[in-house]
Amino acid sequence: MYRKIIAVIVSTLTVAAGPVAAQRASNPASPASLSIADSPPTSNQSFLDDIRRGWHFFNDPEPEVDEPTERAKPAPRVSRQTKDADTEDLRRFEAMQKELEQYRKVAVLNPTDNNVRRYMEMENRVYRMAGRFSEVTQRVAWSTPELDMSLQGRPINARAIDVFDKVQAGQRQEAIAALAKSHVMIFFFRSDCPYCHAFSPTLRAFEAKSGIKVVPVSLDGGGVPVYPEPRRDNGIATTLQVTQVPALYLAEPASGKITPIGFGILSESQLIERISTVSTPGAEATLPSATRRIRLQ
Repeated sequence: MYRKIIAVIVSTLTVAAGPVAAQRASNPASPASLSIADSPPTSNQSFLDDIRRGWHFFNDPEPEVDEPTERAKPAPRVSRQTKDADTEDLRRFEAMQKELEQYRKVAVLNPTDNNVRRYMEMENRVYRMAGRFSEVTQRVAWSTPELDMSLQGRPINARAIDVFDKVQAGQRQEAIAALAKSHVMIFFFRSDCPYCHAFSPTLRAFEAKSGIKVVPVSLDGGGVPVYPEPRRDNGIATTLQVTQVPALYLAEPASGKITPIGFGILSESQLIERISTVSTPGAEATLPSATRRIRLQ
């Protein structure tokens, strides 16, 4: 009976751990079995023969070696002496702010001659420091063009403003002349609209000067003296949700892109400025909801 039980156990170990495990179970003192079980497997040895690790042992993957990356440029070093000086200046500034605020509160709560005088003296001291700061700031700007805000955008000098306006007007005229080759202006109006009657002569003069063709579209089918035979609305006004007249749009028939220029009566200078603005490269990205793309007929 016992021999049968031992045979069954040995048979089970043989199936679970392989022939080497069975040999060790039947002869635990065998030197060969000890050497196989206790020694790590060689590179040519199958993991099935490694009883100590078992069949389901999982080797951790070798750690990946990060490729060397370019080192970030170190920030410019600031000397310890400079850091200490900045720290001291910040401490003095905070102390001055705190002292001024304390003097002000005391003077408000107890406005005696001494308290008010002390606060005013402290305030005058701060004003003098601010004036000195403003003076040095101006001198730095005068000697450093990239920091001089008067050289950025529209100038403040009267002579410079005149030159700036002439240059800008010339650039806008050139841009509008280029637009005339591929764009038209759609003019929505009603025959009974007094503002449309007043605006149409200005628009007609701008058309002759700029070369951009005007396409008049009447919402009620009637015309105006300047445009006596307009096109009837074929639904484009509804598509563009035109509810206010006069309305002016800049359109590119080839692409179907149409952008509003404005509503109501506009002057020639406003027309030039607005058409130049909406036709500037990147203007559509600034306000993408204003531009529509429809099939123009």
